[in-house]
Amino acid sequence: MTGEEGFAALKIKGKPPLKPFLKGNPGGPGRPKGSRPKATVAAENLMLQALDSVILAVVKKAQEGDIPASRIIIDRLVPVRATKIEFPLPPTKTAADVAVALGMVTQAVGTGELAPDDALKVASILETQRKAIETVELEARIAEIEKRFPR
Repeated sequence: MTGEEGFAALKIKGKPPLKPFLKGNPGGPGRPKGSRPKATVAAENLMLQALDSVILAVVKKAQEGDIPASRIIIDRLVPVRATKIEFPLPPTKTAADVAVALGMVTQAVGTGELAPDDALKVASILETQRKAIETVELEARIAEIEKRFPR
């Protein structure tokens, strides 16, 4: 049975066939923007009602020496401070300079001078610098081409 035959089967006493979804919208209108599922709202309300007693219970356990309870409190209340990374880098004015700097970062990880996590942060900054350099160079090349071959 094709789609049209299926709709023909849905005709009711001379009325046009029932089409539950508008053309181009196979999933129907869906949930309105910003609305939330009733189960989620109900669960959040239950949690909010019990929140004070749960917090008091965790604090009491922590005061009694319960290490996991203490960790929960510390993890939520004491923010993790970002550590400063001190690693000398050469000037990075060209993509080749960035490649040299990345080589230095890799070498520092290999010798243990720089932790792998810190190296990833430095490498991310260098990659951002490389993209900026590349963008400026490409803009200059495109401008030169457009100057040579006007539209």
